Amino acid sequence: MLALVLEEGGIRLRQVDIPQPALGEALVKVRLAGVCRTDLELAKGYMGYRGILGHEFVGEVMEDYPSQRKEGQNLVGKRVVGEINCGCGQCELCRSGKQRHCPLRTVLGLKDRNGALAEYLTLPLENLHLVPDLVDDRAAVFTEPLAAALEIAVQMHLRPDTRALVIGDGKLGLLAARVLQILGCDLLALGSHQSKMAILRSWGIPAIPYREYQPDARDLVVDASGSPASFEIAMAALKPQGTLILKSTYQGTLTLDVAPLVINEITVVGSRCGPFAPALRLLAQNLVDTESLISAVYPASEMETAFAHAAQGEALKILVNFES
Repeated sequence: MLALVLEEGGIRLRQVDIPQPALGEALVKVRLAGVCRTDLELAKGYMGYRGILGHEFVGEVMEDYPSQRKEGQNLVGKRVVGEINCGCGQCELCRSGKQRHCPLRTVLGLKDRNGALAEYLTLPLENLHLVPDLVDDRAAVFTEPLAAALEIAVQMHLRPDTRALVIGDGKLGLLAARVLQILGCDLLALGSHQSKMAILRSWGIPAIPYREYQPDARDLVVDASGSPASFEIAMAALKPQGTLILKSTYQGTLTLDVAPLVINEITVVGSRCGPFAPALRLLAQNLVDTESLISAVYPASEMETAFAHAAQGEALKILVNFES
């Protein structure tokens, strides 16, 4: 099969063997996959990953283990999306439903498990979610990042009068802003690209450049900038006892002065994956305009070009079509 592989010398388009699903797993034929900012950071050395990139996908189940199916559920031939963390299933964290923190976990396209920028992938059956008929592939491929945006509401009690600031106008920043808008927050977004801020404004979300922002005592700041430089902006923006949710992943080191965290009693929350079921419901209800977030779609044979396009500052979501 064709795959985009991160090797010691960089990313390469390769022909590799089709994976064989282990017991309890399914073989999924990828229909559409997305290039994420985390993929770009992995290529820079983040987490030291080597293997097939990609963790955002929609695909079709080709085969599974019938004995492992949930009662009355046969996924073969069905469209699915998949949660990316695969726990050992035996440790205390897995038994308590926290597989994403399993110390022995593999992570699709991120840690010890080949990813979705390939014609086929494998995932445990329990990680797969059926895609509703109302959700087409171009929307379904956004399930994973939309779920990550929804995790904000899982981690923090949001009120309709919560004054929130989203830093960053990339894909995740835009999705986070849309989720907070749906939940009724008093919202402002900061960005650095006029075209991306224009999308936010078209959704009715106020958006301004970083340089124009004056700190105004926000209850919540979501940093989805992908840059350690935004931490200072976030700290200045928060009121005492406010909450900072960190959504950024990047290759690099953050220099941190902890004194303001202590003095102002700031709560800092790391945040990554989120709930797939409500993300699919939002997509089925057409509450998230994913089409505005697609910059280009490339055939699988041009994955290297797609990856290079994704690294350009003005690019939003770059998709790879394995059906073409």
